[in-house]
Amino acid sequence: MADLRTTPNVEDRADYKLPSTGPGLSDQFCGARRGAHPSLRQIHKIDAVHDHHIALVEAPRDQRRVALRVEALCKRYGGIEAVAGVSFDVNRGEVFGLLGLNGAGKTTLISMLATQRCPSAGDALLLGHSIRDEPRAVRQMIGVAPQEIALYPMLTAAENLGFFGRIYGVRGAELAQRVEQLLHFIGLQDRGHERVATYSGGMKRRLNMAAALVHRPKLILLDEPTAGVDPQSREEVLNLVRRLRDDGNAILYSTHHLDEAEKLCDRICILHEGKIRATGTLDGLLRTLKFSEIIELKGLSARTDLSPIRAFSGACRVEHGDGQMRLFVKRAADFLEPLQKIISRDKSARLRISPISLENLFLYFTGREVRE
Repeated sequence: MADLRTTPNVEDRADYKLPSTGPGLSDQFCGARRGAHPSLRQIHKIDAVHDHHIALVEAPRDQRRVALRVEALCKRYGGIEAVAGVSFDVNRGEVFGLLGLNGAGKTTLISMLATQRCPSAGDALLLGHSIRDEPRAVRQMIGVAPQEIALYPMLTAAENLGFFGRIYGVRGAELAQRVEQLLHFIGLQDRGHERVATYSGGMKRRLNMAAALVHRPKLILLDEPTAGVDPQSREEVLNLVRRLRDDGNAILYSTHHLDEAEKLCDRICILHEGKIRATGTLDGLLRTLKFSEIIELKGLSARTDLSPIRAFSGACRVEHGDGQMRLFVKRAADFLEPLQKIISRDKSARLRISPISLENLFLYFTGREVRE
C-alpha cells in the first residue's frame, strides 16, 4: 500500500496484515507527543506575512459550513521548511483546490492533515477535533485517496473495498451494501469481482477514490487523483468529484493541472515553496490584479536591443532573463510599436500575447510555468 491511506488505529496493522514498513504506517503518526505543542485553541491569530506576490481574497466565511480549519501549519525537516505556516478553511459542499508544482509541499501538507506526519508548528481542526490532540478521532472522519494507487492488485474491487471498510469498523450487511453502492458510484458494478491487476489505469483511479469513501468520511483528501490517466478517465474522475461535492462533502483537491482546478474548484489556494501565495475564488483573485494581458517575448539573443520596451513605462511588471521577457500589462495594444521594433531587429524573437487566466495567475504568483 502507498503511504497515505490511513487507518483508525495504528495497532490494527497486525490484525489486518497491513505492510509494517513505510512512512505511512511507521511511528510518525501524530499523537505520540501530546502536549508538546499548543493546539489551535491556544494559538492566537497569526497574520500572514504579505508581499507583492501574495493575495488573500476571502469573503467572510459561514462558520457553520467550515469542516476543516488549518491555522499556521508548518513542517520542517532540519533546516528545510517544507510547509511554512499555511492557513485556510475547507467548507462542506466545496471543492478546495490546492495548486502547486511538484515539490511545492502539497503531499506533505496532506500527510499532516491525514495525521501521518506531525506538524512542527500550528494545528488543524476537523469539525473541532485537533490533528495533534485527537488523531484517532480525526482518522475516523477523513478519507484519503493518495497519488500512489493504494490497492491490493490480487484482490477484487469488492474485496479491496470490504478490506478498507472493515479497517474502519464497517461490518456485515452495512458493509455489503456500502460496497455495492460504491461499485455503482464508480461505474464498476459489472467488474467488481475481477482482480484489480486486470484493471486499466482509469479504473484503478476510480477504485482508489472509492476506497477512501467506504466509511463515509467528513473530509475527503484527494492527492493528484487523475495522475497518469487518459483524458476520458480524467473526466470520469472529475465527474465523481462533482457528485461528491453536490452531496455536501468537504473536499480538498490537490493538483498541478490548472485546467482541472479551473473547471472544478470553488476556491483555490496556490502553494509555492511551502507557502501560500494566493487564496480565494478564481474570479476574486483575477479582479485583484492590475493587469489583464501578458506579453511574452521568447528566443531573444544576448544582443537584442530591448531599449524600446525599457523606455516604455506602462507595464505593471517586467521580468527578463534566459532569453525571454515577460510583461504584465493592462493593454497589450499600447505596446505594439516597441514590440514591432524589437521583432524587426531580432528575427529569432517570438511574440505571444495572452489574456488573463488561471495559468497566468499561477505564473504571476510563483514565477513558474506549469509543464504537464
